[in-house]
Amino acid sequence: MNRDQKAIRYKQSGCNCCQAVLCAFADQLDIDETILKQLGAAFGMGMGGMEGNCGALIAAQMILGMKEYQGYPINAQSREILEAFKDACGAITCKDLKGLETGEMLCSCNDCIRQAVALVDGQDD
Repeated sequence: MNRDQKAIRYKQSGCNCCQAVLCAFADQLDIDETILKQLGAAFGMGMGGMEGNCGALIAAQMILGMKEYQGYPINAQSREILEAFKDACGAITCKDLKGLETGEMLCSCNDCIRQAVALVDGQDD
């Protein structure tokens, strides 16, 4: 099973989007799934209950930090992930992605999760 399928399985088993992406990388991060679930627990429906960034995007940024941080800022890589996510999904906030105010969904949770996983996997290239 590839990593994005693994993340979708986590989502289907009750994890929020952030937790699903984080847990899909548990093997690379060498961090217990319970800790990753705790770390991502506050980002269901994005940050602040649909008001802030998508939980899957938040997870991608957290994973970037855990994998790449070496004592100096990684702002350029972070910006690349954010922009690529926005280009692929159409927005970065949960309510915009789900079309809460417009009635037009831009990207499903599963597709946001897939995109976040792909962006983190792309950092390894």
